[in-house]
Amino acid sequence: MRRPPIRVAEPVLDGNERDYVLDCLDSTWISSRGKYIEQFEAAMADFCGVRYAVAANNGTTALHLALAAHDIGPGDEVIVPTLTYIASVNAIRYCGATPVFVDSTEPQMALDPMDVQRKITSKTRAILTVPLYGHPVAIKAITQIARQHGLHVIEDAAEALGAKVDGKRVGSWGHCATFSFFGNKIITTGEGGMVVTDDPQLAERMRFLRGQAVSADRSYWHTDVGFNYRMTNIAAAIGCAQMERIDQHLRRRQQVARWYFERLEDSRGSLVLPDAQRDCDHSYWMYSVVLRPSLNLPRDVVIERLADQGIETRPVFYPVNWMPPYRETEGAYPVAEAFARNGISLPTHGKLSEDDFEYVCRNLTRFVRELTESPGRRGLRAA
Repeated sequence: MRRPPIRVAEPVLDGNERDYVLDCLDSTWISSRGKYIEQFEAAMADFCGVRYAVAANNGTTALHLALAAHDIGPGDEVIVPTLTYIASVNAIRYCGATPVFVDSTEPQMALDPMDVQRKITSKTRAILTVPLYGHPVAIKAITQIARQHGLHVIEDAAEALGAKVDGKRVGSWGHCATFSFFGNKIITTGEGGMVVTDDPQLAERMRFLRGQAVSADRSYWHTDVGFNYRMTNIAAAIGCAQMERIDQHLRRRQQVARWYFERLEDSRGSLVLPDAQRDCDHSYWMYSVVLRPSLNLPRDVVIERLADQGIETRPVFYPVNWMPPYRETEGAYPVAEAFARNGISLPTHGKLSEDDFEYVCRNLTRFVRELTESPGRRGLRAA
């Protein structure tokens, strides 16, 4: 009998999610007002070690809100890694600003501080950091560069809830940070986002813009161009239940990573594993491996063969400078491009069993070994 498919991501909803959602339905507080929104914001601010949190309806709008509240606009440049999910870059363009791409570092897949330094111009207003797949960026170097040049640091921490540098949470290093609570994230509200900050004026500005910039003193009077980026009370209720078990969610991710490291340790000759830097705690939103570029293995064939065995994976994000809206013909990002050609995100979520890991790793290592040993790349066998 064929075993059930192993998904690349699944939400874990094993707390008070159902009870809190039913409470919203019973109370009829289902839209953008209700007790759970403030509770969720308070829980996130406390967890990240900052004073304020502003909920939004998804991670992309949270990022746009943060950029808009910093008055990023036409004529401004924002430095951003090219190896990221495209939402990081789209939010910059929403503001009418220009994204300036930088390369990544090995093996963390995080933006390169040296390339950041090279790309700063008189038009640069902000550095948008992306702790990709959950590994923190070199945030101490980035914040030092930002101070030298008078720049804002905005952390697009959508994938790094719970990650740390020197014991300090990702989300508390920059002027503000944004998070996503999509269904595949470490905690989820279905769709949802959050901006966290220590700046009271910035928090107030974001709350104002989030609700269509309506005047606090006059109903239906709008003094700025605002947005409808509000989170619903139902989504926040799910978020509150998720935050009650945040430690368990994070421990599950660490267990996932340990199981992978144990089973893939002997494959380091073929695979680059996502080791954390010594001063960092990796959140392991996704356990992403890289086929060693020197072997020139066909990454997409590995993904296809795993799919044939019921194992869902994802390619590492494509560099945004390859995308039609942002295509560059002269940009050079060798590290990011090598990751994109060779990276695979393996199943990473809290419902996986140890037997699942045995099956995934057994198939992965066999396919990689057979591809390495067979120039014709034929005769691949299922484990």
